[in-house]
Amino acid sequence: MPIRPQNRRASRTVVAALGAAGLIALGAAPAAFADEAAAELVVGDIAPIEGVRPGSSLDQSVTVANKGTTAADKVWVYYSVTRGLDFADVPSNCETHQVPSYDEMTAKSNVVCEFDQAVEPGVSYAPEKPLVIKALDRALNDDLRVSVGDSDPVLDESATTPVAGTAPAVKLVERRPGGAGTEQAVDVPVTSLNTADYKVTGAVLTGDVGDTVTLKAQFNNTGPAWVLTREGDPLVEVLVTPPAGTSVVKPHGFCEPKGKAYACGTSQRWVDEGGGESYTFKLKIDKKVAGAKGSVALSTEDRPFDPDKTNDRAAITLDVTGGGSTGSTGSTGSTGSTGSTGSTGSTGSSTDGSDGSAGGSSAGDSGSSTTGGYLAATGSSSATLPIAGAAVAVAVAGAGTLLVVRRRAQSPSWTEQN
Repeated sequence: MPIRPQNRRASRTVVAALGAAGLIALGAAPAAFADEAAAELVVGDIAPIEGVRPGSSLDQSVTVANKGTTAADKVWVYYSVTRGLDFADVPSNCETHQVPSYDEMTAKSNVVCEFDQAVEPGVSYAPEKPLVIKALDRALNDDLRVSVGDSDPVLDESATTPVAGTAPAVKLVERRPGGAGTEQAVDVPVTSLNTADYKVTGAVLTGDVGDTVTLKAQFNNTGPAWVLTREGDPLVEVLVTPPAGTSVVKPHGFCEPKGKAYACGTSQRWVDEGGGESYTFKLKIDKKVAGAKGSVALSTEDRPFDPDKTNDRAAITLDVTGGGSTGSTGSTGSTGSTGSTGSTGSTGSSTDGSDGSAGGSSAGDSGSSTTGGYLAATGSSSATLPIAGAAVAVAVAGAGTLLVVRRRAQSPSWTEQN
């Protein structure tokens, strides 16, 4: 079985380390161990980018400098962008690859450029032709990361096979001092002039008193842009208020009580265009209340990318076919009935009136992921054992909180995933 490129790199690193260890054991340490002088590469000349129009391109200039005391024999420059951006006219001394989203990581498109030339101490360089970055139709809030190193970076274990560019190769050329920066890696926000329309869909419920019915509320991003929430900015919250005369037997795993409503979070810190969430509740009809209505509504924080507010709220209606009342199994605002499966009588029906499903992000490049801080689906059934029920209770504690198990991806040797 062929060894993947990144594993071949890792293997070479291991062999080199073993060889060095052997030399040290023989009292003949290589120069790298005997001489502490080394290259110290940094990047600069990168500022936040604003006002990009979807469909347009920008030339991203980068400055590379060596702050160390020894020349670097070779240099690799690594570019990484989130899914609203892509690369064009990639030089032949560069390779492109993609990394799908996983855990809390967004999907990325990456380019690694190799410059087979020395970078001297105290000298600033720049590629003779800037790398071209294009904004896709879904661009809105995106991230660009540029890093530099003196060795071939180890790729993420989920990376696709690298593909060489087809444009003419470029080299580094000396430039005037200044603008070199101080860091090995720089993160830059890229903001595009685009919109995304958030909407919610309610439901029409029907049943007899005593029935347990299924409420399915939905939240969608109808685009055209995907929405990546910046660190520290509030996530959208979906408030689900059941109709009067009902009690919640089992709420959705992303939701927790908030007054008479349930506040529901999202599974990621981003929502892809065409993506969203479905929130399923089990409700018991306790009594018939004339004209009883509930609602699904978006939280009211400022969303300048979403100018259409007409679809931020939708009704949940209930048609009780019988009369009378039955003892309540719990109240709408109580968490005590979350794990309950107890209900009698026939199961009522639900029509959610949605114009499409929304079972999470629909990224064409990958599955979804998150950076921590938002609620995750528990996947538990109503027959969950007590210990599993406790785990679910932890998972839903705190509005908009997600507990994730980070997959130990193979870390790049000098690039830092974001």
